[in-house]
Amino acid sequence: MFLLLFIVLLIQFFTYWIFEPVASFLEYLFEIRFFSIIALISLIFLFSANNIEQN
Repeated sequence: MFLLLFIVLLIQFFTYWIFEPVASFLEYLFEIRFFSIIALISLIFLFSANNIEQN
């Protein structure tokens, strides 16, 4: 049972070690740099859909 617990902890450690930099980079990229672009596109889509329904 301790061997199984040790193996699970090793898997969790290596998974964090491998994927944490990628997840951190993607979080930084989408949170800061593309927030204004995403907000602009969503506003354009919102108001263009409203204009389409009125015509």
